[in-house]
Amino acid sequence: MTDEPLAPQFRSDVTVELVRSAAADSDVIWAARVSTAGEQSLEALRQDPEKSKGLINYLMRDRHGTPFEHNSMTFFISAPIFVFREFHRHRSGWSYNEESGRYRELQPVFYVPGAERKLVQEGRPGRYEFVEGTAAQFSTVTGAMEKAYREAYDRYQEMLAAGVAREVARAVLPVGLFSSMYATCNARSLMHFLSLRTKKENAAVPSFPQREIEMVAEQMEEQWARLMPLTHAAFEKHGRVAP
Repeated sequence: MTDEPLAPQFRSDVTVELVRSAAADSDVIWAARVSTAGEQSLEALRQDPEKSKGLINYLMRDRHGTPFEHNSMTFFISAPIFVFREFHRHRSGWSYNEESGRYRELQPVFYVPGAERKLVQEGRPGRYEFVEGTAAQFSTVTGAMEKAYREAYDRYQEMLAAGVAREVARAVLPVGLFSSMYATCNARSLMHFLSLRTKKENAAVPSFPQREIEMVAEQMEEQWARLMPLTHAAFEKHGRVAP
């Protein structure tokens, strides 16, 4: 614990960094071709995947999914805790390690919506939409959040200073606190995540994600698309449905 508590910081963004990857379009091709070519499928490791984009499109269209699993990407993500609570619903094909409030003193970095964040929900569950808030509502939101965050972190520091264990003191901290984690997945599991956590006009199956997890998803998709452009193009072409 530091002698002088840090001043709270307020953020409206999230960050996603691709820290390690073994993922390329050619991974899809050799994995698929073993079905018909056996050991000769190893030749696909040295071939230009552009020549086999038709195969990738076929696999995506007809939902032959396992060839899209023979790759790996690890992302370092910084986002509010409530985003991670949604994120951890994605279990198949994912591995997570998140920072622990038991083992380190949590830093006072908190989420407040940006001015562009839609604040007002209209309609009933299943048929609602979010619309722009007023300047007064935005002021109320940011003011209330910052006040609550400061008070919660002060009480957290009060308990730490009294010798209370970190795992007990952290109970007062809100889900708007920023956390960080490593998330590892393959392209198939990432496509399933993107199909649910992004809202796109060309999606065959509509999705209505919370904006904050969509912000994470957008950055992950951008970095994945650079690694596997043919696979990403096929995902887009066939309605953003995971194979």
